[in-house]
Amino acid sequence: MTFHDHQELEVTVVAVAPVGSKAEVDGHAGVYGFIDQVKHPSWWEADVAQPTAGDKLHVCVLDATREPYPRFSALQDDIDIARQLRRET
Repeated sequence: MTFHDHQELEVTVVAVAPVGSKAEVDGHAGVYGFIDQVKHPSWWEADVAQPTAGDKLHVCVLDATREPYPRFSALQDDIDIARQLRRET
């Protein structure tokens, strides 16, 4: 699977570390991205639970070229910005 900046995806969290979460793209076994802790709503909102393995999330791609995994965001503001940027191109 080829990722594109501003693309939206459905993912499942498969691993959690202090710096963020590894997420597998739904429908694409073995295809992963990374959600930095500050790009998950729990970092900003006290009433949102921290991510755990098995969580389903809607994300956008912030950096498709980042290695070893593309950088995702689960923040609604980032998703809204991605939608706006796609409309402009």
